[in-house]
Amino acid sequence: MENQKQQELIQKLLDCALTCEHCATSCLREENVAMMANCISLDRDCSDICIQAARLLQRESQIAGQYLLLCEEICRMCAEECSKHDDEHCKRCAETCTICADACHEKHQLT
Repeated sequence: MENQKQQELIQKLLDCALTCEHCATSCLREENVAMMANCISLDRDCSDICIQAARLLQRESQIAGQYLLLCEEICRMCAEECSKHDDEHCKRCAETCTICADACHEKHQLT
């Protein structure tokens, strides 16, 4: 059962990373890219951190649990920024980041 929950978390991390990449790419295509700069930056950071968290969990790293704290933090920051924008890709990203942050929080509490 634990292995299944870990695989579900890894999938949420990967989903979040890919959604953030899509959001950043879509933001770069917006008319006012300068207004989206913080969103793009947080999207990229969130994607990178989620990918690394998935790697650490997959290899059963000793620091995976601690790293999930950082992952939860960046996911919440990214969700907050994306929720400020009306674009569909930003709304989807905010939702996915919140789901991932909650999953990271839950897993960290168990470690």
